[in-house]
Amino acid sequence: MTEDFQRNFRSVYYEKVGFRGVEEKKSLEILLKDDCLDIEKLCTFSQRFPLPSMYRALVWKVLLGILPPHHESHAQVMTYRKEQYSDILHALQVIRFISDATPQVEVYLRMYQLESGKLPRSSSFPLEPEDEVFLAIAKATEEMVEDSIDCYWIIRCFVNQLKNKYRDSLPQLPKAFEQYLNLEDSRLLNHLKTCSATSRLPYDLWFKRCFAGCLPESSLQSRVWDKVVSGSCKILVFVAVEILLTFKIKVMALNSAEKITKFLENIPQDSSDAIVSKAIDLWHKHCGTPVHSA
Repeated sequence: MTEDFQRNFRSVYYEKVGFRGVEEKKSLEILLKDDCLDIEKLCTFSQRFPLPSMYRALVWKVLLGILPPHHESHAQVMTYRKEQYSDILHALQVIRFISDATPQVEVYLRMYQLESGKLPRSSSFPLEPEDEVFLAIAKATEEMVEDSIDCYWIIRCFVNQLKNKYRDSLPQLPKAFEQYLNLEDSRLLNHLKTCSATSRLPYDLWFKRCFAGCLPESSLQSRVWDKVVSGSCKILVFVAVEILLTFKIKVMALNSAEKITKFLENIPQDSSDAIVSKAIDLWHKHCGTPVHSA
């Protein structure tokens, strides 16, 4: 019996008995044992497989640049991150911008604003659209990451990744969405156009917020955000396409842009895992097996 056959047989068996990803977990553990973590290999792994929850925070911190690749530096760097977190928090308390009653996600926002030089003169000032995006991402991340210091740094660096690394890509995603929806179901796209809905779809919710507040965190973290963190914002397009395909009958029955948008902003949650799985299949179908920065 060849090694490949044995490995494939084991993979099928593990999947049937509910242990899908056992070999993938072992592969990741081998990568994480290296003295100097290979960023490209970690990206490739994250693009191809869901990260095991026990390793997600560590891998995200390395890929987002919160931690360096060298293991020996991790403790020292995290000590520095904790001190910086405490200093920013203390500064906000001193100027009475936050209190013990301030919701944690708002604390994260004010910390981010202070660090980036965008703290408003008063906490009563209305929030900017980019602040709303930050809060949505923060609320989702808070459900995924228990430690408040890790949580803040992941939110901060994830938001910065969207603003910097994906700055040119994100505005192109609505056009890509139309292109791939047309390939999958041109009749559905024509219906959206007939209703003048294509320009009014919830693109900010889908692409700027990365589906935070649209899909449950359990679907987001293991299947979608792993891909975004590791280099592919294009996965967001296929999640949007699959949402339309999944709810095609409902969308086709709606005859106005307003009704279609309202429905898509509040889709039923019970189909989320299936939507994300099919979206990843679509991503592979149109983009091939992800290697790095697909």
